[in-house]
Amino acid sequence: MAVTGRRGSVAAAAAAAGIVLALAAVAAPSSCSLAHSEAARPGSTTAALAEAISVVDPARAEDPAKAIDASSFWLLAGAPEEDAIDALMDRMDPAARLGQLFMLSYGGDEPTPLLYSWIRGRGLGGVKIFGWNADDTTRLATAIRSIQKAAESGPLDIPPFVATDQEGGWIRHVRGSTSVTPGNMAIGASAWPSDAYRSAYYIGLELSALGITMNFAPSVDLATRPDSTIIGPRAFSYDPVETGILAAAWARGMADAGVVATAKHYPGHGDTELDSHGILPVIDIDETTLWNRELVPYRMLAAEGIPGVMSGHLAFPKIVGSMEPASLSKHIIQDLLRDRMGYDGLVITDDLMMTGAASSGGLSETCELAIRAGNDILMFSRTLALDDAAWNRLASLYRSDPSFKARVDESVRRILRAKLRWLLPLGRDGIIPDRDPAAAMRSAESQEFFEEQAMRSATVFGIPGLPLPDEGRTLVAGPFGDFIAEAQARIPGAETFRFSYQPAEKADASELAAFRSRLSRADTVVVCIANPAGAAFATAARESGKRLYIVSALNPSYALGFSDCATVVAVYSYARESFKAAFAVLEGDVQAMGRLPIEAGS
Repeated sequence: MAVTGRRGSVAAAAAAAGIVLALAAVAAPSSCSLAHSEAARPGSTTAALAEAISVVDPARAEDPAKAIDASSFWLLAGAPEEDAIDALMDRMDPAARLGQLFMLSYGGDEPTPLLYSWIRGRGLGGVKIFGWNADDTTRLATAIRSIQKAAESGPLDIPPFVATDQEGGWIRHVRGSTSVTPGNMAIGASAWPSDAYRSAYYIGLELSALGITMNFAPSVDLATRPDSTIIGPRAFSYDPVETGILAAAWARGMADAGVVATAKHYPGHGDTELDSHGILPVIDIDETTLWNRELVPYRMLAAEGIPGVMSGHLAFPKIVGSMEPASLSKHIIQDLLRDRMGYDGLVITDDLMMTGAASSGGLSETCELAIRAGNDILMFSRTLALDDAAWNRLASLYRSDPSFKARVDESVRRILRAKLRWLLPLGRDGIIPDRDPAAAMRSAESQEFFEEQAMRSATVFGIPGLPLPDEGRTLVAGPFGDFIAEAQARIPGAETFRFSYQPAEKADASELAAFRSRLSRADTVVVCIANPAGAAFATAARESGKRLYIVSALNPSYALGFSDCATVVAVYSYARESFKAAFAVLEGDVQAMGRLPIEAGS
């Protein structure tokens, strides 16, 4: 599938090298293998793409020592990759080298003077876009344009990666006019690798139009504990091999849109209900279990050459021998990921401001440990002061500790290599936002696909009972406006009741009492469950003896307890397209094709 517009140069170069994705090869749902030809692998795609766009000067090829003009990153097109890296490294002072390892964010929707000081003075390696930066995509595009303009005044004109979290479904940091999609678990329910590829491709085109060049996705955490409030529908499946296949297709789609994919949360966040933003989760498994379960997708993705992996703040005491977070563990990153799996792409920490990353010596010690463990990029959810203790500590170590300097330089080379492969082909103009990025948002083609995907992933379980009965009175209750609106459109005579989504763990007592009073007037009840609070309304309907139908949104684990008393239609997001699919199934217009991507006994 070709990338259209001015970013089509990436796909065009790949096509010129004979590296065109064969969707038929990844679309077979029964496939359990990623054993493609060498030319079809994402890793070799990246390498061959870099080679395809590099027309080496014959004179330079005969004389490798011939000087390369590295006064600007953008003058390196055509230079052999390792020679270009050497030339850049020769010109970079310690501050410029160390600056490449930092990825900072900023508050609000406008970059701060402090952030610009990092970019111009230290050649900041990356900028992270969080939800608070991205409510308005027009303002975001203006901000990214200014960031890349400032980089032109930085050391050697090296552009920063601009990164965000746009997984699809539940996690969508860039909002505004971007697509709301069915998400990973919907992809797992359909089990079509082509759904994973096209989801990422359309998401990637929207990010590319905004000048975002790195995406912290896909999430390859397993649905080991499907009721997890931090992972839930962000997982493709509970099955490691299926997750690896779908993640590889997803990463390929992102690459074909010109955006770096980054698998997370290494080594796996699925076997805990805790959130590392506020606590260090402890996962009590041994290394054999980790290798044969959580690490299977990473083993597959490492073989496929995925360009990035994000390390998570998770404790594995049976493996590490302490409560050291995986993100700071040399054994987890260097020994397992680098040495045993052979992965040589970028490793980026999750936000180091999170509680799960805290060290007894403070943030500066955390940063040192993260680098020594094998991380290449340190990510922060704010802008550090120029004289922050973390910077001062790392700069001092770089000057005084040869082993630390070598470890930093190893990461700098990886970062430069990734930028030469991913940013240089786009050209200086190709990394800035489109003049009219809104034109790339929610295209008719992408919206048609996401609606089809939602239909294809809808899953039915529980007692038989479709379609909804025509006779009698129907009461429809749920927490989402789009769910209520779709119910009113599809069942015009139905009575509706909207209850609160939060608090998630317990239904509001007054709302529950009001709902019970409505039940006496209904013959059939349809309840949307998205959390334990929603399940309480379904329980009330069951206790009333009414004919019960459930629409499970997001995480299907909360609806499993109603399998013996209700017909359940599971969809995996709160997008309007997902609720359209749910009611199409309830009304008998569409036969549900999806299968549950979690284990019913989990």
